[in-house]
Amino acid sequence: MRARLVAAATGVALVAAGCGAAETTGSADAGITIFNTEPENPLVPGNTTETGGSRVLDPLFTGLVEYRGEDAQPANAMAESIETTDSKVFTVKIKQGWKFHDGSPVTAKSFVDAWNWTAYGPNATQGATFFSQIQGYQDVHPADPDGPDGPEKAPTPTTDAMSGLVVVDDHTFTITLSEAFSVFPVTVGYEVFAPLPEAFFKDRAAFEAAPIGNGPFKFVSRQPGAEIKLTRYDDYQGSDKATFKDLTLKVYQSRESAYADLVANNLDFLEELPPNALAGKKYESDLGDRVVQRETLNNQTIAFPFYLKPYDNVDLRRAISMAINREEITQRIFEGTRKPADGWVHPLMKGYTPGQCGEYCTYNPEKAKESFQKSGYTGEILLLSNTDGGHQEWAEAVANSIKNTLGVETRFVPSTSFGEFRQKVNAHEMTGMYRSGWIADYPSIQNWLSPLFRTGASSNDGLYSNPAFDAKIAEADKATSEDEAIKLYLEAERIVAQDMPSIPLWTQNTIAGKSNRLKVANLDPFRTLDVPSVEVG
Repeated sequence: MRARLVAAATGVALVAAGCGAAETTGSADAGITIFNTEPENPLVPGNTTETGGSRVLDPLFTGLVEYRGEDAQPANAMAESIETTDSKVFTVKIKQGWKFHDGSPVTAKSFVDAWNWTAYGPNATQGATFFSQIQGYQDVHPADPDGPDGPEKAPTPTTDAMSGLVVVDDHTFTITLSEAFSVFPVTVGYEVFAPLPEAFFKDRAAFEAAPIGNGPFKFVSRQPGAEIKLTRYDDYQGSDKATFKDLTLKVYQSRESAYADLVANNLDFLEELPPNALAGKKYESDLGDRVVQRETLNNQTIAFPFYLKPYDNVDLRRAISMAINREEITQRIFEGTRKPADGWVHPLMKGYTPGQCGEYCTYNPEKAKESFQKSGYTGEILLLSNTDGGHQEWAEAVANSIKNTLGVETRFVPSTSFGEFRQKVNAHEMTGMYRSGWIADYPSIQNWLSPLFRTGASSNDGLYSNPAFDAKIAEADKATSEDEAIKLYLEAERIVAQDMPSIPLWTQNTIAGKSNRLKVANLDPFRTLDVPSVEVG
């Protein structure tokens, strides 16, 4: 993630730091290689909401706002200013002289057209609901009467442009929300809000084959399952220019193989070390002063498919959560680099309150058995996860904890590719509960709740729905003060705690590693490479 400053943004507190490495040394022509998983979809900002794609889009695109590598606070990027007097109508002025990688200018229309395209229902993008608070969203994205899996189709939109977006001139546009939302200026640093060039609308297939961004790096090539190559865009107008030339994102089937390459200096940066490197703190002897670490804005959870019996049973969900010995697993598998979670909001977020999950996030075999018996369930429990992100060890440990505590057959079902796994999650094809870790999109307590649990939200993959939660989130979004908003978001979190649509497992102090070719390589708060910090030695 990169940096700058936002006018009229709600204050949201945090902490932070970034990463990289080189094929040649001590030169602006050096190149670095970093770990990645295979992106789920073609690299279009509005249709990318997972980590493998986000790691590529972040250096390819620059939005109105970005988040500072040191503390995750919002800062102006392409925005000259974002002004409002009522948190409902915003006037955005963008900086002049910026160009896309094909030489075309970045204008106010580049943002408005991109946002309208992403929100337009028939385009079926993953990021559409991030625009749901803009006036006219319901006209471009009519509600599906029986949900995404039902036989009925959503009505045809009456227009392809939201009335709340108006281009004033080449460098100014206005945003009118359906209701006040004080957090809105903070959200627009998320990649789904990136601008798109005219070339995208003229030939989408050509764009997907070779994406055209406006960020510090431009696209070179992609070999699916192997690597994505980017190179520095020397006409970039931002202040966060890279000091090295080439950035290659190497796709690995497992973190273990990536770690072996890191130790051998054949990979320049791995943002999270696998459990086999953490065991006995092996990484300390393997890497020495090449270790990079910090607390990051991510948590590990298990989600439930509400479209699948028996996981729509709240007593079963509570039983499973109370049957997981988080303390033992974080110590045995992660050497204490993970902290058992006690709620859904991350401890680094302003507004975090300990113990929101209450007894349901506490290991308690007796109560777990009581709740399990009350559920009436007698079958097998499945836990699905991809294994290319270092998840197999802990997933097996969680399955064993549930099995041993409840006395029910519990089985871990692996999927080798993160991209393949996410496609099945988004297609609602899960055959059991599944891994659903979360990394913050933007620094707000709202981001840990609304995108995950609001009915129809972009990352509500399990199709959970509770009108009381939706109403509380809507009330919090409209709050006129930050303190009042936080109070209401915490009330929404307590509603989630009663329903347990997902199980909070742990947060983490992320242990990363760099090659000996890098003099400096930091982690940012979002557990990714802080590109501007990289110094090749």
